[in-house]
Amino acid sequence: MKQSVIEITQRIKENSRPTRTAYLNRIRQMQSRLRGADRLGCANVAHAIAALPKDDKLRIVEKKAPNIAIVTAYNDMLSAHKPYEKYPDIIRQAALKLGATAQVAGGVPAMCDGITQGEAGMELSLFSRDTIAMGAAIGLSHDVFDGMLMLGICDKIVPGLLIGALHFGHLPAIFVPAGPMATGIDNTTKSKVREQYAQGQVGRKELLESESSAYHGEGTCTFYGTANSNQMLMEAMGLHIPGSAFIHPHDDIRKLLTEEAVKQIIENIEDKNTVPVGELVNEEVIVNAMAALLATGGSTNHLIHWVAIARAAGIIIDWSDFHDLAKAVPLLASVYPNGKADVNEFQNVGGPAFVIRELLDLGCMYPDVTTVVKDGISSYTQIPNVKKDQLSWSPAPKESSDETIIRKGDNPFSESGGLKLLKGNIGRSVIKVSAVPEDRHIIEAPAMIFDSQEELLKAFDDGLLEKDFIAVVRFQGPMANGMPELHKLTPPLSVIQNKGFKVAIVTDGRMSGASGKVPAAIHVSPEAAAGGAIGKIKEGDVIRINAVVGSMNVLIDEDTWTERRPAVLSESAKTNNSHGIGRELFGNMRKNVLSAEEGAITWTS
Repeated sequence: MKQSVIEITQRIKENSRPTRTAYLNRIRQMQSRLRGADRLGCANVAHAIAALPKDDKLRIVEKKAPNIAIVTAYNDMLSAHKPYEKYPDIIRQAALKLGATAQVAGGVPAMCDGITQGEAGMELSLFSRDTIAMGAAIGLSHDVFDGMLMLGICDKIVPGLLIGALHFGHLPAIFVPAGPMATGIDNTTKSKVREQYAQGQVGRKELLESESSAYHGEGTCTFYGTANSNQMLMEAMGLHIPGSAFIHPHDDIRKLLTEEAVKQIIENIEDKNTVPVGELVNEEVIVNAMAALLATGGSTNHLIHWVAIARAAGIIIDWSDFHDLAKAVPLLASVYPNGKADVNEFQNVGGPAFVIRELLDLGCMYPDVTTVVKDGISSYTQIPNVKKDQLSWSPAPKESSDETIIRKGDNPFSESGGLKLLKGNIGRSVIKVSAVPEDRHIIEAPAMIFDSQEELLKAFDDGLLEKDFIAVVRFQGPMANGMPELHKLTPPLSVIQNKGFKVAIVTDGRMSGASGKVPAAIHVSPEAAAGGAIGKIKEGDVIRINAVVGSMNVLIDEDTWTERRPAVLSESAKTNNSHGIGRELFGNMRKNVLSAEEGAITWTS
């Protein structure tokens, strides 16, 4: 292991000692109980098994066979979750053949940022993660299960399911992905049409045709955004059946991998030495996930989500840990928006297995962690295939067949990972440097102030952005309006940048894993609604962003800056953000949410 990785891990352990110890004590107390069907009252058990066939009731009560909870994010509107429709039947049949039972413990919501992008519904997006965690907890709270299979794939869904699972950390768990859709039009063409639409060069018909060619079938979107970053991190944490992340939903191997997840969870339930999910997800496993994120230039959203996931397991991390780890972890992958390839091309040249092997060889990932399969993290350097209707695994290719997509550790795209921490008089922020050309890593320009993304879009339509500027889009944090993604701002800002102007954005909102080539200092904390310094910036103030050294400052004398009072959101704006499209139901979450750097959690850690 690299010494710096060990030192960062030790720091995390020291910071987490009280909370991690308390968490482990709680789950070990839960483990010491009798299984649900033997412990609950007879009426409780009767209710739990009432709808099962007689033979299944016998298995649970008399034979004490494993009863598996299925928590599913299925709905048939979202392309990534449509494949889950038939998974419960597959799982039940596979369990039956192995003498076990499986029940759908509950369903959780799954919303799509692609649908709500730039709309009021996006203000529910981040909070949907904790809602999903609570939904999972409600299903599992019946407390009659011996293990769990978690079915989810997209942006907030996997983090929400994992947070929920960790609150039942005394049980073994396996996450079951469904895979990406087939490749549609290339992402460069898609982005070009968006920019043309922003300039009025094509109409809505052409734009819809382009978008429908990109998003056209079952499975996740094929760019390397938050959803596909989820899958990479699940592999790196050892919570999948190895190699299952990026296989198409209708590939023959997909059903076999799902059945393998059933077989494995049953083995894990029956093996008294199995480490439950709450112990499996330890400090080393969290560091492995962080390393995988940095090595692939993954979604900036995970600097929020994985902080929350770690806290659910009693582990305390912050953006300084990501920043310091990035110095030790090279960038090994170039997948859109960091490159031209999509996740299917990434998978074809080795995918997660290639990256994990390289990180292990470099000493950037811990090799001796526990995973859901018995052979440990080395299993995740293997790629699944089918021989005579049987699953088998083979090593990832030793060499890259396309070094524009994936590289070995001795020839990285960059010596440091794809995400950086920015610090200065504006606060703390993160930037995805892997998506930004090096000649834009340092930018200095006057500020233009916007209190909503609609204000910026109007300024673009009115021709007011034809100059060098840094857009300060504030009151977009979790406390203000749920921290929506501002991805809809990427096309107009890209248009201005492509005209030769210096352009960047500073915001307490999110830009997601689909952020483009415009420098974006995002997740600014403290946020404007909490009195953060981003609210002090005035029109025309010169801002300097330096992603090389990790700084972000308004260039103003210290006394003047100290004397300024931060702006306050108007009452009308507060009202606009608190009602309609269900936003009033999330008022308590906005009121109680922690900062982005603390994971934007709304529950008691």
